[in-house]
Amino acid sequence: MNPKKNSFKAWLLAARPKTLAGAAVPVMIGLALAIADAHFSFFIFHFSFPPALLCFLFAFIMQIDANFINDLFDYLKGTDDRETRLGPERACSQGWVSVGAMKVAIGITTVLACLVGLPLIYYGGWPMILIGALCVLFCFLYTTHLSYMGLGDLLVLVFFGLVPVCITYYLQTGTVTPQVLVASLCCGLVIDALLLVNNFRDRDTDRQAGKRTIVVRIGPELTLRLYLGVGIVACLLGFVFALDGHWLAAVLPLGYLYLHFKTCRKMRTIWQGKALNQCLGETARNIFIYGLLVSAGLLLSLL
Repeated sequence: MNPKKNSFKAWLLAARPKTLAGAAVPVMIGLALAIADAHFSFFIFHFSFPPALLCFLFAFIMQIDANFINDLFDYLKGTDDRETRLGPERACSQGWVSVGAMKVAIGITTVLACLVGLPLIYYGGWPMILIGALCVLFCFLYTTHLSYMGLGDLLVLVFFGLVPVCITYYLQTGTVTPQVLVASLCCGLVIDALLLVNNFRDRDTDRQAGKRTIVVRIGPELTLRLYLGVGIVACLLGFVFALDGHWLAAVLPLGYLYLHFKTCRKMRTIWQGKALNQCLGETARNIFIYGLLVSAGLLLSLL
């Protein structure tokens, strides 16, 4: 049953709460890595709760903001056609949320994200303003321009890997190590799998809409290999954790890799259509499990 227009349920669906797990994973890994590295390197470290909380809140709000922007602009561009759409239903195209209300919501979430991120200046200095501004800017550019140019995967590596993992770590420790950079790349690769399966499902409609995603460019067969590859490479690179004595953080994610293989096999079996939404859900689950396994491995290494 469709929710009442502009109702709480409509806004809840528009916010896409299941995507918040992906926003949380980079911050989880950054925090766990900071705590574990402090123990093994014996540098002075006092866990600071306020910046940790602010990082989580900023990530959550920016994710909701991105979802609202994606919902609105894909509807305005005609990419989200309720008759041809294969993915989960979207609020504007279904008429659950009016265009005017969505524009107001985007303004509110953008401002709220800035207000939440502003106190991070106290912990990380003025560069936090630049980083926050870039997050907001590319949040808009992704849906309006860059995703149509096939640059979405690169943005995932930067804004779901490099930026949140490194900044979270930096705000706790005051530094960023080469291992943290590799860990952020691993995180970005794992989360990019979600974009790959989404674009794999939408490859035909994206091609018709002029959206040159990497799936449209390289085709479905190579995309399946790429999907499998990002998980494998992330787990292989994850053995960098062992260099600092975090063996469990290197080994436990192999459990994620097993699930990743299974989802890839299901994608090949289903191949196209709305049934691929099962794989989208499984990929989101796999990403969260990866974050839990890496974080648990890092923290268990303290025992």
